[in-house]
Amino acid sequence: MTSSPAASEATRADAPVADPFAELRFVDAGALRVGYLDAGPRDGTPVLLLHGWPYDIRSFAEVVPLLTERGYRVLVPYLRGHGSTRFRDEHAPRNAQQSVLAADAIDFLDAVGVERAIVAGFDWGARTADILTVLHPGRIIGLVSVSGYLIGSRAAGATPLPPAAELQWWYQFYFATERGRQGYDRYRRDFAKLIWRLASPQWSFDDAEFDASAVAFDNPDHVDIVIHNYRWRLGLAAGDPRFDEVETILATAPTVGVPTITLEGDANGAPHPDAAAYAPKFTAAYEHRVVGGGVGHNLPQEAPREFARAIVDVHRMSRQP
Repeated sequence: MTSSPAASEATRADAPVADPFAELRFVDAGALRVGYLDAGPRDGTPVLLLHGWPYDIRSFAEVVPLLTERGYRVLVPYLRGHGSTRFRDEHAPRNAQQSVLAADAIDFLDAVGVERAIVAGFDWGARTADILTVLHPGRIIGLVSVSGYLIGSRAAGATPLPPAAELQWWYQFYFATERGRQGYDRYRRDFAKLIWRLASPQWSFDDAEFDASAVAFDNPDHVDIVIHNYRWRLGLAAGDPRFDEVETILATAPTVGVPTITLEGDANGAPHPDAAAYAPKFTAAYEHRVVGGGVGHNLPQEAPREFARAIVDVHRMSRQP
């Protein structure tokens, strides 16, 4: 395990950059019409960046130019229920179980004509990236995952945790109730801002920074997707039977066999596993890095240079004999 050598370098890019998300593209991909950023040279090595909840593609605003300057093609899609991504069928179930989000990512890569990519993410995006490497290892060049191995199962989720650990998941239990669903719908921006502060207690984001991302939560499917995701984890909502076999595979906690760098902020206030517990899950070239300087859960936005460096380094690892 290594620590960031210079917190000041890791925490923020030095100069303001142009907004890379001013113009997005759209593509039909599986069940979705996906809004996404496609930046950098078309013939560059593709990098798929996956955001989490309650965040959006702007978590990667400063990561994108750091990668395109090095010649990477960077793809940043909105997850289902976020931003400009929409369901193609208005009657389709608003399902958000873990395997469906991974299927969305593969459908997206297919739709934009990318066969293999480096994949990197945090929160929901890290879990999705982990699953991609397990189910489609031939499609993945390398993996960067914040908080490491996040593949779960409903059976594991049914096991009670000690009270202090359960307390960290307070919102999961809130979402299990109809009151919680209505409360999240009514106060979604207040809710998201609270999570940002709890998950990144030393991150001094301002209102403009938050508001730029919070627009993504106005998506008409946002509440249904978030509520289903957390209720499914607790076995309180049904999944799609077409993914039962995949979920059975994921429930065995399979290992990841592609080159991987896992990252953790030294001030991550969100629930996250201990790095020593998940290190054995990564069976190819592997490195874990702790990013210092008060970096919390939204690591790519709080430490864009360190996040981008991990992507470049995992690409190098993938090319070593």
